[in-house]
Amino acid sequence: MENQTTTVTAFILLGFPISREVELLFFVFFLPMYMITLLGNIFIIYIIVSHSRLCTPMYFFLCNLSILDVLFTSVISPRMLDNLATGDKTISFAGCITQCYFYFFLGTVEFILLTSMSYDQYTAICNPLRYSIIMSPSVCIGLVLFSWMNGFLSVLYPTIPTSRLSFYGSNIITHFFCDSGPLLTLVFTDTTSIELMDFLLSSLVILCSIILTGYSYACIIMTILHIPSASGKKKAFNTCTSHLTIVVIAGRITAFIYVETLEIRKIPSVLSSVVAPFLNPFIYTLLNDTVQGILREVWVRFREF
Repeated sequence: MENQTTTVTAFILLGFPISREVELLFFVFFLPMYMITLLGNIFIIYIIVSHSRLCTPMYFFLCNLSILDVLFTSVISPRMLDNLATGDKTISFAGCITQCYFYFFLGTVEFILLTSMSYDQYTAICNPLRYSIIMSPSVCIGLVLFSWMNGFLSVLYPTIPTSRLSFYGSNIITHFFCDSGPLLTLVFTDTTSIELMDFLLSSLVILCSIILTGYSYACIIMTILHIPSASGKKKAFNTCTSHLTIVVIAGRITAFIYVETLEIRKIPSVLSSVVAPFLNPFIYTLLNDTVQGILREVWVRFREF
C-alpha cells in the first residue's frame, strides 16, 4: 500500500536484461558509432554548405536531414551510453518527459522531411523542365518549415496531458529510453484517450508519408521505364537511389516498432535512433556520384596540404 501511494519523481530505464560485462561491451560498441554519426553528419553539412555545386533543393533537404540525424541520435545515445558506462539507469521525471517528446517530435519531422524529399525527386525526374520553378527556394524553405512545425505541434498535443499524469508505485520502464507506451503502463488512471491520440496522430503521419512517397516513386518508376536510352535510365535511377534506400530502411524499422511486442521493439528502436543516423551519411556518400566527386577533391587537397 505504501508503494501504491508514493509519487514517482524519477524512473529507472531497465533497458536490455543483460549482465554488467555485456553492458560495457555494448558501451564500447555504441560509443564509436555515436561519434562517427556526429562527425559524418556534420561533415555532410559542411560539404553541402561550402560547395556551390550542391546549392540545389535535393542537397538543401539532405542538409536538413543530417541536422535532424544529429539531433535525433543525441536525444537517445548520450543517456543510453551513460547508463551502459555507469550502470546508473535513473532518469528524472522532467528528463523522461522531455526525452519522450523530442524522440517522437524528431521522428515525425523525419517522416515528413523524407516525404518532401520524395516530392523533390518526383519533380526532378517527372517534370524536369519546370523543376526550377516548382522547387523554388521559397517552396523548399516552406516544406522544411512545415516539417518542423508539424512535428512540433502534433507531438506536443498528446505530451501535455501525459506530463500532467500522476505516477504512483512502480517506476521501472522496460526500455532503454522513455517510450510513451511503457511510460503509460505505469499510470493507474485511464489513459485510453492519450493512447488513442498517440495512435491516431502517428498513424496519420506514417500513412500519409507512405502513400505520398509510394505515389511519387510509382510515377518516378513509370517515367524511368519510358526513357529510351539505358544511360538516361541509369542516371535517373542514381538520382533517387540514396533517398529510396533511406525511405525503405525507415519504413521497415517503423513497421517493426509498431507491430512487434515490447521486448522485440527494443531492437528496431536501437536501429532507428542509433544505427539509421549512423548509416545515412554513408548511404548518401556511397550512392551519390556528385558527393563522391567532391570528397575526392577534398582528399586530394588534404594530401597536397
